Amino acid sequence: MWLDFTQRKFLGLPFKQQHKKCAALLRQVYEQRLQQSPWEAGWAIYLQLQKWMNETCCELLTSEQLADRYHVHQQKAEQGHQEHHLLPAIRTQDRLVGEEAWPLAIYLDHLRSAHNVGSIIRTVEAFRLGTVYFSAMTPFIHHKQVKAAAMGTEQWITCHQGIALNTLPRPLIALETCETAHSLYDFTFPSTFTLILGNEEYGCSREVLAQADEIVEIPLRGRKNSLNVANALAIAAGEINRQKRRLS
Repeated sequence: MWLDFTQRKFLGLPFKQQHKKCAALLRQVYEQRLQQSPWEAGWAIYLQLQKWMNETCCELLTSEQLADRYHVHQQKAEQGHQEHHLLPAIRTQDRLVGEEAWPLAIYLDHLRSAHNVGSIIRTVEAFRLGTVYFSAMTPFIHHKQVKAAAMGTEQWITCHQGIALNTLPRPLIALETCETAHSLYDFTFPSTFTLILGNEEYGCSREVLAQADEIVEIPLRGRKNSLNVANALAIAAGEINRQKRRLS
């Protein structure tokens, strides 16, 4: 379970690799402590590695200090800090049960990025936006990267694959940049509807736009005329949430 290195072997590793090994070991220690399992042996090995590297470290760290030290090693190893690579935590502010979901539908029109899909699922669950429908070729919830970005929220929402758009709740509202689109902040969302999110490269497909009853866009002020699809949903979700809470 724990790393097994001689001093010569460990110090023979490249600098980045040494820190990568330290980060991996700290992650094990952190997770064992979180699970209230034996972790002392791993911590002793970590302290030994720090001595070999001429690094100073106190004898015992809090969970927050462990996490900070883990990310120092990650940074020195030049490892990315994607959210699903962060250390696990007991999220004391999470609810055991969420509020009732609104009778809405989110339609993913040929999205390609599993990370975007997972992020969208997390936003849908956080705002209780209803059901997510996946078009063909959009990575589904079983995809490893979808699950990683969704961070467990895929188990709390209803998802369907391969259901025709014209069978979903009307009106069909496309979130898309368009000269004739309504501003997100001037548009009044009805009690039930389907919000359509388009492909990362070309947006909503022509076939889908031909079926849309309304097109809504997020007013932007910069040179770029569009946002990442997951970020765009988060902004739209905030406005939908504001309108619905105002009426409730």
